[in-house]
Formats: sequence, structure tokens, C-alpha cells
Amino acid sequence: MTSNIWYYLFFYFGCYISVIFAVLIMSNTEIELFAKQMISTLRDYQKPNNRKAFIQILNSFLPFVGIWALMYWVFDYSLIAYFSLGVLNAFFLVRIFIIQHDCGHRSFVKSGRARDFIGYICSLMSAIPYNYWARSHNFHHSHNGQLDHRDIGDIYTMTVAEYDALSNWKKMKYRFYRSPISMFIIGPFYYLMVPNRYPLNKQKMFKPVYKSIWLTNISIIVLLITLCLLLDPIRVITVYFTVLYLFMVIAIWFFYVQHQHEDGYKQWKENWTQMVSALKGSTYYKLPGIVNWFTGNIGVHHIHHLYPTIPNYYLVEVIKKNPNFSKYSTVLTFWSSLKLMFNTLWDEKHERMISFKEYKRLYNKA
Repeated sequence: MTSNIWYYLFFYFGCYISVIFAVLIMSNTEIELFAKQMISTLRDYQKPNNRKAFIQILNSFLPFVGIWALMYWVFDYSLIAYFSLGVLNAFFLVRIFIIQHDCGHRSFVKSGRARDFIGYICSLMSAIPYNYWARSHNFHHSHNGQLDHRDIGDIYTMTVAEYDALSNWKKMKYRFYRSPISMFIIGPFYYLMVPNRYPLNKQKMFKPVYKSIWLTNISIIVLLITLCLLLDPIRVITVYFTVLYLFMVIAIWFFYVQHQHEDGYKQWKENWTQMVSALKGSTYYKLPGIVNWFTGNIGVHHIHHLYPTIPNYYLVEVIKKNPNFSKYSTVLTFWSSLKLMFNTLWDEKHERMISFKEYKRLYNKA
């Protein structure tokens, strides 16, 4: 009698696992087929429009330079006005960086030489080396959600099993690394001063673009020395790093929100599919129009990952004309995105991101 009970238990458990597995396979296949259908529509948006690009350059760079000068002037009069202008100008710098980002994807304008020149000029404002970062970011696009590759152009995320295997000291280090203080306060400064100033990626594919880092570093130093000779050095340095730091905070937050959502997509290479990764592994950050404008529509991130050569100035048009393109992606508002800062581990068993609090509850950990 006992053996029969065990037989039925194993039988039903096997059926349950088979059904779950089949649902996942069918679901991913369905998403992949849908993505292929989307691509036929998205091709119509990939051609750059030089007029739109030129207008975006003007309405990004001119306000940025003007507000930068205003911050310099108001510095001695009102710190409230100074920091308010700093936040505003950080958003204009995000807009400038999205231009650099598009150029790195070989889009934005038609001419390759013009793209590289524009991208380099943007890099002097963002302090992010153009060619080096573009190569790292394109690697991220082609490997997003692959558990085999989490150390290039991505926020490193451990699986539950990997975290379980750590010593207490290493667990504490990872917990600190994934804390909001480390990620969004210390992290922006570290990202600005370390990986963008020195080539940490030692893979062979990055060696040809090492010079991009040194060229950016030297150019920024020359630019700052020139401004310091012409103007008050303390105010120049203060304004420069205020805007740059606030920009980094915004940029890291957006990147975090786009790939650390609960119902994300992370698989080992043998089970990974790029199209499913684009739609499930990237969010649609649905924000007010003015925020989309300042951030170069990068919140429409699932479309961007599926077809990265679409210039930023077409992304909102794509989603407005094709609202069904978001049906397999996580749609976030600003308020719903705030809880994502506590997502810290990838739970392979449940195929979702979880917090340390959930980890303790699900796995009875102290």
C-alpha cells in the first residue's frame, strides 16, 4: 500500500513538472514568434533622420551649456537654486548621453563619420568613453540575461544557489554591493572614477578600443584646465562634478530598472534566446512625456533591445502606433519601479528576481 502511494506521488509530481516545463517552452516560443513579427514592423523605423537628429543636438547641447553657465553664476547666491539647476542639467546630460548611446549603436545620423564625431563630443560631456563604452554596451545587448555573462556592461546579479554557497563574509559583501546606498549613492561615483577612467575589461575584443578611454581622459583634463584658467577653478570643478554625479545617479537608476524587474529573464547560455531576452528581460518604463523627452525615450527599453538600431526619436512613435508590442514585457510606472531597488537575487527555481527578505522567507534562511 505504501509503495503505491509513493508511486502515485512520483507520477503526479512528474506530470506537474512536465506541464510546467511545457508551459515555459510554449510561452518562450510564442514570445519568439511574436518578436519576429514585430521586427518586420520595426524595420520601418531604423532609418536615421538627420533633421530630427540635428534638432535634438540643438535642444540638448544649447540648454546644457546655458544651464551650466547659470549654475556657475548662481553658485555664490543660492545653493537651493544651484542644486535645482544641477538636477535639471543632469537630465539634459542624460539626453546628450542618449545621443552618444545611439551613435554607439550605429544609428542617430546616416553618416558613420558624423556618428563617431558626435559620439566623441557627447563623451566629453558625459565623461563616458565613446568607443570603449559602446563595445561594452553592445556586448550587453547580445548577452542580456545570460547567466554565463554577467560581468560586462551589466549589474552583477547572483543566483540563489550561488549566494547560498558563499561564506558569511562574502554574503555580507554582496549584500552591501546590492544595497540601495551602494548601488545609487556610492556606485555612481565609483562608475565615474574607475571603469570609465581605466580599462578593466581585459578581454581581447576590448584592446582595440582602450585608446578611447585615454583620449577621453586627456580631452576632459585639457577642457577642465582651460576652463579653470579662464574662470574660477573651484566653481568650475564644483559645477562640473555636481552635474556629472547627478547624471550618473539617474543613468544607473534607469539601467537598473530596465533589467532588474521581478518577472525578468535570465537563463544559462544553452537555454537562452535573444528575442525572448529582449522582450521579457527588458522593461517598458512608462513615464510622463517630459521625462521621456529628457531621457531620450530610453524607457521604451524592450523595443530598443529588440531592435537597437532604431534612433531614440522614433521609440515613442513605435509604441504609440503598436501598443500590443508591450504585451510580453513588464510595464512599470515610476512608483511601481521603486520596489525594484530591493531586487537582489535571481531565483532559478521560480524564475524571478527576489529580495533578501523574500530569500529568507522562501528558503527559511536566518
